[in-house]
Amino acid sequence: MDWNGELLDQLDYHWNTQLRPRLEGLTDHEYLWEPVADCWTIRPRASDDQWGTGPFTIDYTYPEPEPAPVATIAWRIAHIVVGVFGVRSAAHFGGPPTAYETYAYPGDAATALHDLDEAYATWVAGVRALDEDGLARPCGPAENNWGHKPMATLILHIHREAIHHGAEIALLRDLYLRR
Repeated sequence: MDWNGELLDQLDYHWNTQLRPRLEGLTDHEYLWEPVADCWTIRPRASDDQWGTGPFTIDYTYPEPEPAPVATIAWRIAHIVVGVFGVRSAAHFGGPPTAYETYAYPGDAATALHDLDEAYATWVAGVRALDEDGLARPCGPAENNWGHKPMATLILHIHREAIHHGAEIALLRDLYLRR
C-alpha cells in the first residue's frame, strides 16, 4: 500500500475537482462579503496592536467566542493559508515562517488566491517527500498535544481541515450568488 499516495490523493482530489475550481472568478466584493452582522473577516488595519502585518488585519480572539462568529471567504482563505497549511509547513517541511501575528493579510481576492495556491503547493511538496518512516515518526513539540502522534495523523487532520473550510467557502459562494 502506498500510504503517502493515498494521503495525497485525498486532498488532491478535493483540491482539483471541488475547491480550487469553485474559487475561479472570485471577486474582491465576494471575497470580503459579510453575509450576517459581526462577521470575522479581513479588515483595513485600525491600529498597530492588531494581528498581521501590512495594511490589513484579521478578526480573531482566543479562545473563540461561543458560538464562533460566521467568517467571510477572506477569513476562511486566510485560515487555510496560515493556520492549516502555513504553520505546519513551516514546522515540519521547512516552509516559510508563518503565523497569524505576522502574516500580511491580503485585501483582495487575487492575492489571497495566490497565497492559497502557494501554501497548498508547499504543503503538498512536504507531504510528498515523506517516506514510510517519515509518515510514522512522531510530530514532535511543534504540535503541542499531538506531538506523540505520527505525521500521518497530522496529515489526515490537515486534509480534513482544508476540506471542511473549503466546503464552507463553497457554501458562502452559493449564498453570495443567491443573495
